Amino acid sequence: MTHKQARLRADRLFQSLERLSLPADLDDGGENTESLVSIKGQAVERVTDSSRLPRMKKFRFQLLHRWLTQNFEPCQAADIGGGKGLLSYLLINCGWAMTVIDPVTQALPDKYKDLETGTRVKIDPQRTVPHLQAEFEAKQVTHYDLLIGLHAHGCNARIIDAAATYGCGFVIFPCCVIDEPFYPPLGVHWLESLADYAIRQGHSIRPFRLNFKGQNIGLYSMGKCKVRKDAAAI
Repeated sequence: MTHKQARLRADRLFQSLERLSLPADLDDGGENTESLVSIKGQAVERVTDSSRLPRMKKFRFQLLHRWLTQNFEPCQAADIGGGKGLLSYLLINCGWAMTVIDPVTQALPDKYKDLETGTRVKIDPQRTVPHLQAEFEAKQVTHYDLLIGLHAHGCNARIIDAAATYGCGFVIFPCCVIDEPFYPPLGVHWLESLADYAIRQGHSIRPFRLNFKGQNIGLYSMGKCKVRKDAAAI
């Protein structure tokens, strides 16, 4: 075995051990962020929950949709790892141009809950959203204004890199570090490490928190996106 092979084997072993050592009480594979009140010296903005409900588990797409439409002007955006496409569907209904980038194509859900009215809304079974069936790569997003990654497994660093290359804004909710190109140093939270990486890539970032269970702290950078004139959180 060469020295290089031995080093690579040791690196793989170390990464495997890091995965095994992740806290057992994590939700959705992401680190516990309950104790975080600031990231890279900035306070985490807590968005007011106008739905008057306790922290929600099932409605993260609706909550992110509401935050985006309250703070960003409609734009052309990529929903990376977007799954069934509910977030894209909701944003398209608000005048956004959306594309889901995901290697697995799934049908839209048949219904969703409107958090403003508390009612269930049916989705026409014939409705679809634009979908690029592929693993995410930076070259796919040359013409987008905003890149969105809601628990986009293994894509967070790539989203930051692509946004830096093409001047896009981004909104990400990082989950676990598995399949990312680097790991946080010992004693450093993954969000802190990722925020530091984004800053070193030239981004100006802000952290914010939404009212859903699991890893609910997001990082955003405006890039070339336009802020709504009446935006409250940005």
